[in-house]
Amino acid sequence: MSPQSDRPDLLFPSEPSQRAIARELYALVRDRPLISPHGHVDPGMLADDVAFPDPARLIIVPDHYLTRMLLSQGVPPAELGVPSVDGAAVETDGRTIWRRFAAHWHLYRGTPSRLWLEETFANVFGVRTRLSPATADEIYDAIAAQLALPEFRPRALFERFNIETLATTESPLDDLGRHAKLAADGWGGPGGRVITTFRPDNVVDMEFDGWAGNVEQLGQITGEDTGRYAGYLAALRKRREAFIAAGATSTDHGHPTALTLRLGEAEAATLYDRGLRGEATPEDAEAFRAHMLVEFARMSIEDGLVMQLHPGAVRNHNRWLYARHGRDVGGDIPQATEYLHALTPLLDAYGNDPRLRLVVYTLDEYTFTRELAPLAGGYAALYLGAPWWFLDSPEVLRRFREAVTETAGFYNTAGFVDDTRAFCSIPVRHDVSRRIDAGFLARLVAEDRLPLDEAAETIVDLAYHLPKKVFKIGSSDL
Repeated sequence: MSPQSDRPDLLFPSEPSQRAIARELYALVRDRPLISPHGHVDPGMLADDVAFPDPARLIIVPDHYLTRMLLSQGVPPAELGVPSVDGAAVETDGRTIWRRFAAHWHLYRGTPSRLWLEETFANVFGVRTRLSPATADEIYDAIAAQLALPEFRPRALFERFNIETLATTESPLDDLGRHAKLAADGWGGPGGRVITTFRPDNVVDMEFDGWAGNVEQLGQITGEDTGRYAGYLAALRKRREAFIAAGATSTDHGHPTALTLRLGEAEAATLYDRGLRGEATPEDAEAFRAHMLVEFARMSIEDGLVMQLHPGAVRNHNRWLYARHGRDVGGDIPQATEYLHALTPLLDAYGNDPRLRLVVYTLDEYTFTRELAPLAGGYAALYLGAPWWFLDSPEVLRRFREAVTETAGFYNTAGFVDDTRAFCSIPVRHDVSRRIDAGFLARLVAEDRLPLDEAAETIVDLAYHLPKKVFKIGSSDL
């Protein structure tokens, strides 16, 4: 069994009759195994299975949800132990980091971060003392003592969390050695408990630092001549094959926009050559990214990998933060994202082909009703991804169901993804999603819009069968 909340009615409707129905529905999925088809947990953690470091390095340092909030209040990431790009000194004492975090705990009131952390403290570590400056050391010591125990090693927690499948995310330049070790230990490979995901952004996006060098390295890894566009495509296909052999069932594409384009081979090759020469404009880079999304859709039809698109983030908007600490440390900001016209070239080509599964996410929730739900309700290939990143809060999870169900229904959505690096928060995030779905379905039942038995079937599908089906994980009864 995965850790359970000691607040039995957490996030359920306050209206008594709906709350009673929500309890009944939630009970059907409370102990279901977790399917985590998209996330950023370090596979080396599970491959090596060594004890976690101190509580600060486990919980605070890698979590940009937490560190960016403190930065907004004047606490720089270096004081929270976030590594620097140039090797400049940062705080290394875990207890000092923890105390500094606890001194600012009030900043997280009402945020999903506080909810996730409180549930993690209570239900993973059995710590129910409220965090404050006065209790910081007590909680730190309690968690540290448990991290030293064998039952708190990564693989033991994986089992305790009742995770059936966990997908990590790797670049085509990754040698997949950690996944090879997992496979050798019976944990990875096709059908394994830990699988990889193919994320080619660093060899597709010409604006990515070191893009040309990355493309050259891609050629060295695959033995293909990536100095030519045809060799580049062949190299990508080879790496996809290697990822499939390592257990991958999906790809992931984190583009600034959702734009897709169908370029001729000669035109695409001209853009590619311009990029290798360092002469590509921002417009060239956008066109090449857009063209490659259509190419990747074609490859997915050929090799069966599910395609995920995560657009809409202005990466490294906080340039000071990026210069000092690098990527993925809280400096990204959402932007308005257009899907209807942007996806048209790809959907014209492959949107009605049931061999393609394209899971589309957004950081712009206003598109749920206006664009994404109608698109998912009108094309066989397109599914809606769960609210993610800036939107993975209880409030938006509710609004998502309200916004998309009327047009796309439940079965054009792809199930919940936790999208996290914070390993110990995985069961908590899935539990929140299941509770929100129980509450939404309870309202439909109470309003006599859905029979209870159908609501019961639906919540099990949303929590378990749908993500398995959409992401081609194991077998599904759906």
